[in-house]
Amino acid sequence: MKQNHQMSAPLRRAIDFLKTYDGPEVRIMEVCGTHTHEIFKQGIRQLLSPKITLISGPGCPVCVTPAGYIDRAVALALDHGVTVCTFGDLMRVPGTEMSLSMARGRGGDVRVVYAPEDAEKLAAEHPEKPFAFLSVGFETTTPSSCLAVDHAIRDGLDNFTLLTANKTMPAAYEAMKNSTDLFLYPGHVHAITGLADVKKMQQEGVSGVVAGFTAGELITALAIAVKKYGEGVPFYVNAYPRVVTDEGSPEAKQLVAKYMEPCDAWWRGIGMLPDSGMRLKKAYARFDAAERYALPEGNGKDNPGCHCGDVLQGRCRPEDCPLFGTVCTPVHPTGACMVSSEGACSAYYLYGGEK
Repeated sequence: MKQNHQMSAPLRRAIDFLKTYDGPEVRIMEVCGTHTHEIFKQGIRQLLSPKITLISGPGCPVCVTPAGYIDRAVALALDHGVTVCTFGDLMRVPGTEMSLSMARGRGGDVRVVYAPEDAEKLAAEHPEKPFAFLSVGFETTTPSSCLAVDHAIRDGLDNFTLLTANKTMPAAYEAMKNSTDLFLYPGHVHAITGLADVKKMQQEGVSGVVAGFTAGELITALAIAVKKYGEGVPFYVNAYPRVVTDEGSPEAKQLVAKYMEPCDAWWRGIGMLPDSGMRLKKAYARFDAAERYALPEGNGKDNPGCHCGDVLQGRCRPEDCPLFGTVCTPVHPTGACMVSSEGACSAYYLYGGEK
């Protein structure tokens, strides 16, 4: 961590505690990809006692998007003549045969946008063309996709659709709970959902701390997590109270509940998790690209040498993958964890590995 002469006394004590911790060994899964990158960027790993191990989890939405979803997006662009709008991180994620970037090279109209509303606005400006926005993300970004549908209805558009791969975190917590001693919960997700899910996890014997994103917030959350873990009793702590409340955002939850409903979802490297996805309700099927263009189901095929699945489940470090840093780099990524700016492999590569 960079020297800061204005560092508060509590923060100095937290750092000293993490450096000198000599209690039971503890493994902490930072679920969120942004946490993974900030921990590396701020040099927080170097502050930790050898008895504290951080492992990366499945909280990068691009990383857990299956190859089959990319295949369907490619089919929209190349086979159906749809203008596909996407966040930039998805452009180079491999599908079974090609990425969206490759599809654009073959003549598909694939555009990078910064928000779902950008795609909706393009559809309004070009009523002669069909548009589809690739709706990928967790509870944080799903409301903005629903807002784009809301605006499409307001604007009377019939040329705008979503290709949904939205996911929710509770099923991921359940799937990963045996891979870690406790979770560093993503603060932005719980700013939307509130604390009901982490309370439920505590009742099941699973501990965790909701963390913010500054260096001070992450260090504080880690110190709380390690100290509480030593007490031997399941717990949860909201260490991000300036943003996360008990109830979360009722407005965002109401917007999502109006347009979407839970569904089973396939997570790259993990498999099918029941009720872990969100799809448009039947009443809004005209905005569902998969329905409108009768896109076939399928999970696609990943590169058999890629260990992204094990990385996402904390079973191995990115450096343990035989492709890491050789054939798989940020310039020439083989797996989704190296493509995304929130991916664990990208973080390990950019910041030099474990320590």
